[in-house]
Amino acid sequence: MPRLACDISQSLWDAINEVASENGETIGHLVSRSLADTLQLEHGTLFQVSTSGALVEGVLDGVVSVETLREHGNFGLGTYADLDGEMIALDGVFYRVRSDGSVHVEEGSSLSPFALVTHFNPEITITLRPFATIGALCAQLDELLGSDNLFYAVRLCGTFSHLHNRAACKVGKDGTLVQAASRQGEFHSNEITGTMVGFWTPQYVKAVGVTGWHLHFISDDRNLGGHVLGAAGNGIQAEVEHLDDFRIALPETPEFLMSDLNFDPAPTLDRVERSS
Repeated sequence: MPRLACDISQSLWDAINEVASENGETIGHLVSRSLADTLQLEHGTLFQVSTSGALVEGVLDGVVSVETLREHGNFGLGTYADLDGEMIALDGVFYRVRSDGSVHVEEGSSLSPFALVTHFNPEITITLRPFATIGALCAQLDELLGSDNLFYAVRLCGTFSHLHNRAACKVGKDGTLVQAASRQGEFHSNEITGTMVGFWTPQYVKAVGVTGWHLHFISDDRNLGGHVLGAAGNGIQAEVEHLDDFRIALPETPEFLMSDLNFDPAPTLDRVERSS
């Protein structure tokens, strides 16, 4: 990695050290992040809309447009207003997989209540060993983590011998994530070529994010996709990037502001997001 050396004023040096001391951030990361912000570059940044707790609680109104999400990343996942399908963002294109299995390219005006995006720049590329379950896949991905305390983005490409995907079903105004999952569309496919996009979220942010590995899939022919519940494969290529800058946009809607989010959403998310 290139190194930067330059002369700075004593006052600037003192200010850098003060900020680093207050928030525990390394000086190198603080300088890199500040330069990236000034130059309007994304530097290992994960941008999230709303919280997982709000999603569980039924705060499902779309609050951020695809156009805005695209400004923050070309790679990601999430859902759409009223849980109307699964979001997959790949190479700057945002897809929606609905509960009937149909796949659509979304325009910039489409709204999301929950999403995670980044500008994906992989640091590690590796061919995974054969795996027969989603658990075995995640165990291999765990081996690629440099720390359990950072966020990670992963892209998995290849032909999967088996996939089990789901797509949430649109709910009404008072609907919940659990209700949407109870009516979700589920799809099994064999020998299907495509790409998984996903993120690792640390356990210490369980009130905010979907912890552990969260994976969505889109086939190369763009005819199938969704949230990944099960997977098997051989010769799958994995690309990984660590993300050390986490930013969250909180809704300012009455629905969000008046909701009671003082609970642990992890048990519900684990049941809904990982059940198969």
